[in-house]
Amino acid sequence: MYKASELELNKLLSIVMERDASDLHLIVGEPPVIRVDTQLIRLDNYQVLSNEGIADLLNVLLSPAQKSLFEKQMHVDFSYAFKDNIRFRVNAYRQKGVLGIAMRIIPNRIKTLDELSLPPILKKFTEKKQGLVLVVGPTGHGKSTALASMVNEINKTRNEHILTIEDPIEFVFTPDQSIISQREILLDTPAFADALKAALREDINVVLVGEMRDLESVSAALTIAETGHLVFGTLHTNDAAQSIDRMVDVFPSSQQPQIRSQLASVLVGVVSLRLLPKIGGGRVPSYEIMVSNHAIRNVIRDNKVYEIPNIIHTNLDEGMIPMDKTLALLVKQGAVEFEVAQNFVVDNEFFLSLIS
Repeated sequence: MYKASELELNKLLSIVMERDASDLHLIVGEPPVIRVDTQLIRLDNYQVLSNEGIADLLNVLLSPAQKSLFEKQMHVDFSYAFKDNIRFRVNAYRQKGVLGIAMRIIPNRIKTLDELSLPPILKKFTEKKQGLVLVVGPTGHGKSTALASMVNEINKTRNEHILTIEDPIEFVFTPDQSIISQREILLDTPAFADALKAALREDINVVLVGEMRDLESVSAALTIAETGHLVFGTLHTNDAAQSIDRMVDVFPSSQQPQIRSQLASVLVGVVSLRLLPKIGGGRVPSYEIMVSNHAIRNVIRDNKVYEIPNIIHTNLDEGMIPMDKTLALLVKQGAVEFEVAQNFVVDNEFFLSLIS
């Protein structure tokens, strides 16, 4: 028999699915809040949540090990299975001394790159046998979804051993042409860096790194890419130039020239994503694409990454595209409101010239 708190949680998660929401927020002093197409909507027919009520829901969500970790560090990331084939990525945390929960639904089917309206150059990235591909952007703008689609493209077309290292595991892959190992931080490995170091002894061909967040994980990812493997990784950065600076800056200044050279030799490309509310409902991606060519490799080695936007603008024939160009195209196609697109513009003068 279900407990009252479990029934309540199931009811809330069912509403998330019925309303096609992406997120559920449980905050003391508010009714439950869902996010639909970037808009936050209060479920006003629910009572305002108390700390005790959220604690009851958290007892349903957390395993004993996760409870122990939460008590130690006052926040914890994990995944939660609902109705067998629906999964949520969950963050439990404290704010102002009380509890809070944020839950994001993970689609149960991995969409293709075409279904996600992402450009063909991403498929070309998946055809590489070695190197580093970065997918970057703010939280909630489709990085994990795009990465899962790229990795699944390899799974469906090539005979490889794919390893994913995630915190927590989001998309669950079904092996097709490839075999797939998925490791979750704290459940299967202590940290990203530990799993990456072990990967070299696991006969892998392709590695997906959920997040490269420190010197150890960045260094290990570069080494794996340099030793004949294809690595996909994410960073919480805004664009290609900032992503390269972020990776280099985690190292001591004495090592940075060597890291720039290493990064220049292994980098395949950088995809920067934004998800915009679409006219008529849903969301549509806008993106900046940087492909690593001779000019890009030179500016990385020479520490002149400020030149990258200009290189992107002048190499459209190689599959590169600036963010402002895709934003302008979405507006001209009638997919996105002008005012919405303008919130994400990098060079307003360039953007307006493309619109006019």
